[in-house]
Amino acid sequence: MSTLHVLRLRYLGSEEAAGPHVPAHVAYLERHHRAGTFVLSGQTVPSEHGGVIIACGVDRPEIEKIAATDPFVCAGVAEYEIMTVDAGRVDPALAGLVGDDPSRVRAPGEPPG
Repeated sequence: MSTLHVLRLRYLGSEEAAGPHVPAHVAYLERHHRAGTFVLSGQTVPSEHGGVIIACGVDRPEIEKIAATDPFVCAGVAEYEIMTVDAGRVDPALAGLVGDDPSRVRAPGEPPG
């Protein structure tokens, strides 16, 4: 699977408005990390800009469904922008994220081909 999804979480109001929903949001993140769908998640710096998730292993319609179930989204305090990426090149350290197609894996400084 070479498709990755970058989910950018943006607060619709203040960061404080999302506060009451943080425990449920953290549980949501942990559930999808355990399932292997989320491979990275974290707050932006500065945190009031929201957060970012990198997901893999699911198609675009599925990641849209998953994003729609985030407690922040359900409570109306945040929304996601989803960018789907078809990885053309990847560092060997991340090769497992895009499958086993060796033509996509490039060591740092390695020329194409």
